[in-house]
Amino acid sequence: MSDTPLSIFGRPSLPKGPTEGPLTVEELQLAARNHAMPLEALRYDITPAGLHYLLIHFDIPMIDPADWRLSIEGLVSRRLELTLDDIRARPRVSLPVTLECAGNGRSRLHPRPVSQPWVTEAVGTALWTGTPLSGLLAEAGVQADAVEIVFTGADHGFEKGEELDYARSLPVDYANRPEILLAYEMNGQPLLPQHGFPLRLLVPGWYGMASVKWLNRIEAVNRPFQGYYQATNYHYRSGPDDPGTPVQRIRPRALLVPPGDPDFLTRKRTLGAGPCRIEGRAWSGEAPIERVEFGVDGGWTAAELDPPQGEFAWRRWTCVWEAEPGEHVLSCRAIDAAGNIQPIEPNWNWIGVGNNMAQAIPVTVR
Repeated sequence: MSDTPLSIFGRPSLPKGPTEGPLTVEELQLAARNHAMPLEALRYDITPAGLHYLLIHFDIPMIDPADWRLSIEGLVSRRLELTLDDIRARPRVSLPVTLECAGNGRSRLHPRPVSQPWVTEAVGTALWTGTPLSGLLAEAGVQADAVEIVFTGADHGFEKGEELDYARSLPVDYANRPEILLAYEMNGQPLLPQHGFPLRLLVPGWYGMASVKWLNRIEAVNRPFQGYYQATNYHYRSGPDDPGTPVQRIRPRALLVPPGDPDFLTRKRTLGAGPCRIEGRAWSGEAPIERVEFGVDGGWTAAELDPPQGEFAWRRWTCVWEAEPGEHVLSCRAIDAAGNIQPIEPNWNWIGVGNNMAQAIPVTVR
């Protein structure tokens, strides 16, 4: 009999760190619960809600909007307890915003950190509608000694042996930025349960972990929040003992719609020779997209950019490729106005976040 401890699935227990081994049953279970956006959905300016990526840490809470309340408390002059109708009665703003999971690209790292095994498609762009957070903070009267605003969702569970709610924080000044929304609609409809119904925080330009779903409490505090998903997880760490630096803004990325027709199992593409129109999207939370380059077998050419559809939304790009018979690898990379360029090689780190290495699509041209 093996001395290797078994998991509840009767298989070897999870690796304690990054691994070169095959995907675990636990990772496959996560992949079945969470889903990526199909690459062909890059054709939509606004991603249909059912195609938008999802990452859910625990269970989707069952919330009755008639009983739900949002509390704003802590270091405030006036504690607020608001119904959904109260929030919907406040000033209304709609913004197209691209959200991307911080773990997007994790499965392309070697060794692979064990978690949700995203490839490149953990992204989506929705039209989010809600009320600016700053108005409610002003109404509550955040006190001068408050340094952060903590946002807590209704999702509850365990991670690394710790029982916790999902919670994140923002500095007070940042929480008052005009684009920070308490969102109650997605693409003109009430939030779906999996997208945070009845209310979620929306932090444009940051990876999705900042946009707390199923929001039910906002608290002003006088010291940096030390919750697990703020102070421990979502950090760029070189190893298990490195505290790392916090994950915040989205690194630049471009993706293309794979041309031709796919093989069912491998997704490898086949297309005919001749002019082929290539299209995709590019985004960055660090600065506006300034340039996109399309790559064929390691050579790069500039693509054409459509006008921006919003400060925090992805930007469409196109080019024409004269496809020649043979085997090819297609790629693309984004460059933003701050000079950040999407790398060809992976950004390895201990938990597999922020890996914005360039996409690679093998194709056969007949």
